[in-house]
Amino acid sequence: MIAIKNLTKEYNGVKALDKISLEVKRGEILGFLGPNGAGKTTAMKIITGFIAPTSGEVLVDNINVQEDSLKIRRKIGYLPENNPLYDDMKVKEYLNFIAGMRELADKNKIDDIIDTCGLKTVVEKGIAELSKGFRQRVGLAAALLGDPEILILDEPTSGLDPNQIVEIRKLIKKIGEKKTVILSTHILPEVQATCDRVIIVNEGKIVAAGTIEEIAKQAQGKEEIYLQIKGSVKIVKELAKIKNILKVEEQDNYLKLQIEHGTDVREEIFDCVVANKAKILEMKKISVSLEDVFRELTMN
Repeated sequence: MIAIKNLTKEYNGVKALDKISLEVKRGEILGFLGPNGAGKTTAMKIITGFIAPTSGEVLVDNINVQEDSLKIRRKIGYLPENNPLYDDMKVKEYLNFIAGMRELADKNKIDDIIDTCGLKTVVEKGIAELSKGFRQRVGLAAALLGDPEILILDEPTSGLDPNQIVEIRKLIKKIGEKKTVILSTHILPEVQATCDRVIIVNEGKIVAAGTIEEIAKQAQGKEEIYLQIKGSVKIVKELAKIKNILKVEEQDNYLKLQIEHGTDVREEIFDCVVANKAKILEMKKISVSLEDVFRELTMN
């Protein structure tokens, strides 16, 4: 549905985006993940036609965004990071105003959008009176006007409290059942709870792409096993001799074993403990998390 080809954007000779290419499938919730300043917002502004790339192109349903940005914008609902709202308007007044600005014929659907976004209790309130969570809901409702096929959300939960974050995530999931969604964030649980697939960007380049599970497998790093045993004092030296165990550390009542990525040495550990007449009280393998992958791919 969306094809991005060799997209580059420069500001005063500095590349915010550096020849990125990716595709977004119809009906997919794609997480655009990266640290602050990685180029996520720049990419979203180019996709929506708000700014032009230095080079490369964005195609939506095989239509070049730069060649027919007006037609593309009718297909896209966009919630920018700063969520610009008119504080002197009431909620429904604002949504009617936005519908009029977009020349939408069927304004009756506003009530359906108000219901979808959970705004019934605040429709007659002034936007200035709303909490940050409700302001984000109003921004989402405005993005949904005109029933766009694609929804682009730039940091939709930024600044929200934990309860508001959960509510917005549920709302995005619900919307994503019927629409293609691109979700920009640097909050890792956001991606894990919401997205079907993830793109990780750093310094304007794509450094990983795939499902969360696929990206975890791509990571080049170490895995760990936490082991609690009772018995032999020489077990630390014996465990260190096992192939693919890189390091054994004593931590409080546990042993922390660093192992080669992608290996499983639990059977060898069991045999070693038994051979040294000790007992295993607990053994727990810690898999690579999205946070580990993110830090590995985005820290110089």
